[in-house]
Parts: sequence; C-alpha cells; structure tokens
Amino acid sequence: MNRLNAALPAWPYPRWIAHRGAGKLAPENTLAAFRMGAQHGYRMFECDAKLSADGVVFLMHDDTLERTTNGFGVGGEQPWHALSQLDAGGWHSPAFAGEALPTLEALARFCQANGHLLNIEIKPTPGTEAATGKAVARLAHRLWAAATAPPLLTSFKPEALAAAEQAAPALPRGLLIDTRWDGWFETALSLNCVAVVAHHRLWDAAAVAQVHRAGLRCLSYTVNEEATAQRLLSWGIDAIITDRVDVFDPAR
Repeated sequence: MNRLNAALPAWPYPRWIAHRGAGKLAPENTLAAFRMGAQHGYRMFECDAKLSADGVVFLMHDDTLERTTNGFGVGGEQPWHALSQLDAGGWHSPAFAGEALPTLEALARFCQANGHLLNIEIKPTPGTEAATGKAVARLAHRLWAAATAPPLLTSFKPEALAAAEQAAPALPRGLLIDTRWDGWFETALSLNCVAVVAHHRLWDAAAVAQVHRAGLRCLSYTVNEEATAQRLLSWGIDAIITDRVDVFDPAR
C-alpha cells in the first residue's frame, strides 16, 4: 500500500487525554494528579518520563528540579534514591505537600489496576536522547507486555524515538512538534510513527488531511479553550490533550 494513501488503522485510545495527570488541578506528573484526572472521568493520561543518573525511569517534565520539587539541579544527574526523597507536591499547594516523584513503574501499576491508558512523552535530559528512548521503550514493553492497548510513546526528539523503535518496535510512537520545521512530516514517516502530536496552533484542515492520508493519527496539545477544541474536532483531530479536566467532559 502507498503510505501516502493509507487507510487509518484501528485506534484504541480515547479522544480526550489529561495533560500530566490532571492539568493544573494537582502537582503535575505525580500519582495524586493521575488519581484526580481519573476522578474527573479521564481514561487516558499524558506523562513525562526521564532517566535518573542510575537508570531509573521517573516522571518529571523539566530538566531541573526547582520548579516542581524542593530539590536543586538537574534531575537526570541525580540517583533515584535522592530523587525519591524530594517533595514534588508542596510547590503546588499545601494539600499536596510531601507528594513524591513517581517512577514509571508505579504509574503503570496504577493505570493497569484501573484500566487507564497512557501517553508517555520521552523527555530526555540533554545528551541522553538515545539512552532515554531505549530505556523508556524497554521498560514500557515489559510493563505492558499483556496489555491490549500499549502506551503511546511520543517525543520531540527524533533520536529518542529512533532508539525506542529499535528497543521495542511493536510499541506505537508519535512525533511531537512545536513548529512545522522542515522535514517534520517525512521524519514521522521515516520513524514509522502512528501519530503526529502538534501544538494546536499548527493544525489546520489541510495538515490534518495530509497526516490522515499517510495513515497517521493527529493529536493536539495543550487545548484549554472550548473554541479551540471545537475547531480541531471539526477538522477530524483524533485526540486532544488538555489541562482543563474540570471543564472538558471526556464522555461527551
């Protein structure tokens, strides 16, 4: 089949995805956030995964610890024992003080016990793109070995996605983009991605149609306004990543 005129494959994921667990309602990338997102009816979550200095896959968005923990320095340069002692909730509000940084394995247990799905963004510390892509993919392959709907692995870093493909080719992957840089579409095809995940300002009807014609799905982040969501849905967007779990009803 010509990839540029491919039929869309089956898609096991829901339309609505909770960003970093529960958007802004709880400290991002903590188990408290994923529990809160689930309480609002969300069945799928987005999270950020990176490597500790001793090779543990844990959840955190930033390269540095200061914004979302009481720690200092580059998270990926510290061993897991030190990271596991940090307060990753107090920065958000007193109600979440003492919330820990979770491992990907802990989140996998929560999701599988409750029938939730996951979009794992591979978020490497600079210079560890290939190592992080490989480690995340290998761990996800092991943790979701018996799952009917495996996690969707995404990244802004093509090197991380290439390493993930080599480590666990059966896991679905998506290319994240924040600009339509030269070659983004060809890169998604060359990496055998199943999806392109783009900032909502980058999508229009023509771009959605282009990606769909290639047999890939279209996801959009981070959509927090009703008008934006309606515009994307009118173009046939396949999934929306949102902070506003308290506004968008995922069952609608």
